[in-house]
Amino acid sequence: MTVSHDHPAHSCVADFTDGCRVVRRPGEYEISNVFITGVPTFHDDECGAVRGKNTAYIMQMENVSICHLGDLGHVPTGEQMEQMSNIDVLMVPVGGGCTLDARGAVETIRLLEPRMAIPMHYKTDVVRKDLEPLDGFLKEMGLKEVALQPKLTVTSSGLPDHTTVALLDYWR
Repeated sequence: MTVSHDHPAHSCVADFTDGCRVVRRPGEYEISNVFITGVPTFHDDECGAVRGKNTAYIMQMENVSICHLGDLGHVPTGEQMEQMSNIDVLMVPVGGGCTLDARGAVETIRLLEPRMAIPMHYKTDVVRKDLEPLDGFLKEMGLKEVALQPKLTVTSSGLPDHTTVALLDYWR
């Protein structure tokens, strides 16, 4: 389990401690043939002065590189982008509030050039907090709509040649 930052509203590490390895900070790890790199980032665009630190995690397994940006609150710096290069699948917050908004998410996607982008952390009919809905992100990406997928299977041979948005369905 990777933890981008401890946050009582959406970090349930205590529920999964039995037999679970937890990675909580930047660094390099190998767990069960999964290579994990934690990249230090911030939860805001003021170098963590407002909301503190965040860790983005890159997980490499079976020739696929997946990056979960956590609650990233800024467009990555050049050094951070270098550490996050060659990403196949990018899980990116898009709803603003305390993370990237649609414009920042799209800029991050264009800079990192993943083969697949999965939007997360946005307003839905279940999550109504101070987040923006997905529409703004889709518009910024130049997409009218994206079909919800209940499940996503990713293989190195099945990845698209250019950045594609995959939208995972959520609990209702």
